Amino acid sequence: MIYWVLKTVVLGPILRLLFRPWVEGAENIPEEGAAIFASNHLSFSDSIFLPLVVPRRMTFLAKSDYFTGVGLKGRLTAAFFKGVGQLPIDRSGGRASEAALSSGLKVLRRGELLGLYPEGTRSPDGRLYKGRTGVARMALEAGVPVIPVAMIDTDKAQPTGAKIPKLVRIGVRIGEPLDFSRYEGMEGDRFVLRSVTDEIMYALMELSGQEYVDMYATAMKDRIARERKNRAKEAAEAAQPGRAATELEAALDAEGLEEGSAGRRDDAGPERRAS
Repeated sequence: MIYWVLKTVVLGPILRLLFRPWVEGAENIPEEGAAIFASNHLSFSDSIFLPLVVPRRMTFLAKSDYFTGVGLKGRLTAAFFKGVGQLPIDRSGGRASEAALSSGLKVLRRGELLGLYPEGTRSPDGRLYKGRTGVARMALEAGVPVIPVAMIDTDKAQPTGAKIPKLVRIGVRIGEPLDFSRYEGMEGDRFVLRSVTDEIMYALMELSGQEYVDMYATAMKDRIARERKNRAKEAAEAAQPGRAATELEAALDAEGLEEGSAGRRDDAGPERRAS
């Protein structure tokens, strides 16, 4: 009930007015039956704009952090996500991954639409990253088609960390359903899961026009975090008192050594020529 009130009465009309979302490929949205909408992930607002343009109810698997916040803000955030039909998942792996899979399969077995981000997290730089195989496993176990979706310019409307979105027109490009029924009963084969996932990611790359990076987005985020930490450490060390003087002395010492070596070479030259 809250889902439809927010979509059609409270939030939806305002978002349509301000961001004027355009849609390509609306004819690929199934009128009935279960399906997985596999989308690229540029912004927090992807989970808002995609359901906004799909006539049927859509459920996303959202990270559990959104449901466990404390204080007034935490409670309001949790209420909002529950209201728009999001299901909390633990992304720590292992048994948590199995629980997420089970939650997604329940949605699909009810004949509903499930939204997933194969990259597993938001892109750190606007590029498209290697997909996780969970989307493939769900598609094969539930026997449902996968509909690739490219979100366009949501990262410009709401960049990571931005609290106030910019009024940028949003686009949603929906591709033709991908049928993986040829792999029925092979959801336990990791090579099949990787092949299916790569096919989905290729479709997303074609739809979005993003550059593809053959590594996980989480790995790139870790690399970026390490680089930032190293730069901050170097800046802090450079700002320490006496650091500049020490570096200058070392440079002068090195220069003196080079001059001394050059002098010795010059002294030895005439002797060698005389002999």
